[in-house]
Amino acid sequence: MDCDGSFECTPELEDFLCERLLDQSQPIAERFRALFSLRNLKGDRPREALVSATRDPSNLLAHEAAFALGQMQDTEAIPALEEVLKDLSLHPIVRHEAAEALGAIGSEEVVTLLKDTLIEDPILEVQETCELALRRIMEQKNIDSGDVTTSKVSPFHTVDPAMPASLDCSVDQLREVILNEEEGIYERYAALFALRNQGDDAAVRVIIESLGARSALLRHEVAYVLGQLQHKMAASALADIIKNVDEHPMVRHEAAEALGSIADSESIQLLQEFTNDPEPIVSQSCEVALSMLEFERAGKSFEFFFMEPPEVQ
Repeated sequence: MDCDGSFECTPELEDFLCERLLDQSQPIAERFRALFSLRNLKGDRPREALVSATRDPSNLLAHEAAFALGQMQDTEAIPALEEVLKDLSLHPIVRHEAAEALGAIGSEEVVTLLKDTLIEDPILEVQETCELALRRIMEQKNIDSGDVTTSKVSPFHTVDPAMPASLDCSVDQLREVILNEEEGIYERYAALFALRNQGDDAAVRVIIESLGARSALLRHEVAYVLGQLQHKMAASALADIIKNVDEHPMVRHEAAEALGSIADSESIQLLQEFTNDPEPIVSQSCEVALSMLEFERAGKSFEFFFMEPPEVQ
């Protein structure tokens, strides 16, 4: 098996990655490097390591492991993700990500659990994620059956939690949807991804404006999208979010990662400052963002796959 098309992923390297991911004595950025590498692999060992990581004491790492399992669309991960979603002792950011991952995998076998959780869960962000996941599964079924024609592939190579709204919609039309607090969460997400895919200055301005939404779940996805777009116009608004200690940690975390993607001098200074934030989800996000940026500026990949074998022995 080739990890990057040119470098062979040996069993020894695979074992190293799994061990590094689960080694709580390692810096959080090093564990993320292993996680980002493992999400490109198939098979029992990477899946088992990622599943184990969903129970990690680091809520940031645990939620990223659940996200990775969803992006891999590995149906074998469904039972573990269901257990994470049902476990009320876990942080909401982890449970939310498990629900999103189930929607990304898209199997109809999880519909009953998602419906029950939508009704019964005590956390609003988890409820809203279940609503998104249910709609995404339905939309994917319609696409697969030929009832709906749309692009399955994100231009950012991600499995998004909602299908983008029609490309025929104007920025003004999409703005009306995403800023309308009476609209359903799925429709607002669909507008967000359509705006992202358009990606011009007018669309980015609307995306930034939607950071004022009442839904913390939507605000966190907006920050994530701004990180994908890497538009410097968003830096000031994202800085305000990370500075706001009353903001939901999941939103501040995405703002930190987005600032790492924008990577201007003010953003870097802010990330350095907030590596000392008392909320671990935020401080660890800043650490990971700075580490990724350091590798990028050195012309290196953040993933272990691109290292020379002696360095991983």
